[in-house]
Amino acid sequence: MFNKTNKILNKSLDLAVIGSGFSGLSASSYLAAHGHKVTLYEKNIQCGGRARTYENNGFIFDMGPSWYWMPDVFERFYNCFGHTASDFYKLIKLDPGFTIIFGKDDAIDIPANFQELCSLFESIEEGSAEKLRTFMKEAEHKYSLSMGSLVFNPGLTIREYITFDVLKEIFRLQLFSSFKKHVRAFFKNPRLLALIEFPILFLGAMPESTPALYSLMNYAGLKQGTLYPMGGFGKVVKAFKTIAEEQGVTLLLDNEVECFNISSGKIVEVESRHGKLKTDGVIGAADCHHVENDLLAESERSYSNRYWEKRKLAPSALLFFLGINKKIDHLNHHNLFFDEDIDKHANDIHVAKKWPEKPLFYVCAPSKTDPAVAPDGCENLFVLMPIASGLKDSPDKREYYFNLLIERIENFTGNEIRNHIIEKRSYCISDFAADYHAYKGNAYGLANTLYQTAIFKPKMKSKKVDNLFFAGQLTVPGPGVPPAIISGEIAANQLLKYLNQ
Repeated sequence: MFNKTNKILNKSLDLAVIGSGFSGLSASSYLAAHGHKVTLYEKNIQCGGRARTYENNGFIFDMGPSWYWMPDVFERFYNCFGHTASDFYKLIKLDPGFTIIFGKDDAIDIPANFQELCSLFESIEEGSAEKLRTFMKEAEHKYSLSMGSLVFNPGLTIREYITFDVLKEIFRLQLFSSFKKHVRAFFKNPRLLALIEFPILFLGAMPESTPALYSLMNYAGLKQGTLYPMGGFGKVVKAFKTIAEEQGVTLLLDNEVECFNISSGKIVEVESRHGKLKTDGVIGAADCHHVENDLLAESERSYSNRYWEKRKLAPSALLFFLGINKKIDHLNHHNLFFDEDIDKHANDIHVAKKWPEKPLFYVCAPSKTDPAVAPDGCENLFVLMPIASGLKDSPDKREYYFNLLIERIENFTGNEIRNHIIEKRSYCISDFAADYHAYKGNAYGLANTLYQTAIFKPKMKSKKVDNLFFAGQLTVPGPGVPPAIISGEIAANQLLKYLNQ
């Protein structure tokens, strides 16, 4: 915990953070807690980055994150500043955690209780309950080691990972085994495989290209469980904003950074839409491709266009925010429509890189849990279809998929929805690019492949500009809200180390 008695006040410096997503809010809070004057720039009129909210006609929509996993990461951040999550919002554990839909009358509710989950597995595949316990024990070990020490390394050199604890565990971490092969050593039933592999499809790469290390996500989702902050993720953003302001951070909304003024290999001034600011150091918590390519001269960039073109991106998404003027039966809070071929959709995203022919998709209905996010008697629906980054989207393309997805939701629920929509907004690749300067309109950063993990990710420290560091989903540790929170802390520590604070 930071307080006035333990701040390191060698010298108060002027520092800038660009981007007010979770990594930017985290980084600015840690920097300011050390007694520095921190200015946080945000190009949009609302902070939170991809976790912004959209409100209209009495509906409150989370525009990005909707799965609250790894609660220990959030709690660790709050505890550093003398808070706990309960100071800001009420957390509830969803039961069922989520539902997987395989067909009209074929859906599986995933229970919050682990023993009930084991029984569910056993009912689907004989002998799988004990296998699940073994699988989850290994996943928990990976989670404990990774989240306890490995994830806080800045990934600058291989030496960070050559420690006794890591070397003795290297084989148990399964960095060099594929997630697909690992899962199939335990389970055979296609439904169980879909249940275990869905986080990889939605957040990463093909299961065969993803290290088995990432079974730690199964521990987070299936053993720790799926939580929900009442009021939505906007409440979490508000909590982080409050903490930043408590530390003295100056938050400048609607104030996009346009360039850096550099002298002797250092940023000496940040130039934004509304003025200039002298600075001793900068953390780029916006998309790091944008920070490099749009705010630096070519000679000052760490990575070439060729480098970025060779990166494997995690999916982007086509989103619909829908306000329905009636309640919809047969939906839970989180619903995964896996009523088409998972391998075919994964191939369309990661290999063919084309619009999917028969997509899988996700429907969030937070109004099933939280009456605050929709008017009385109404339903709040958030629909997400993973797609390849870099595609060209158009109004006609969006409407085609809207009709396709709505028809499948109507068929499953037995509810007529289309004529009851009183609020509708779509969001896709061009919006991610325009609002967040997201490289190729990505939604989730880089895919979690072996050669894009740890030291193989874009470096946190600029190779050409001495006092420029990066945070966020394109660098260490990777995509997702908990990694973004950690990324901000690591970047802040690296900048402070550079400044010898």
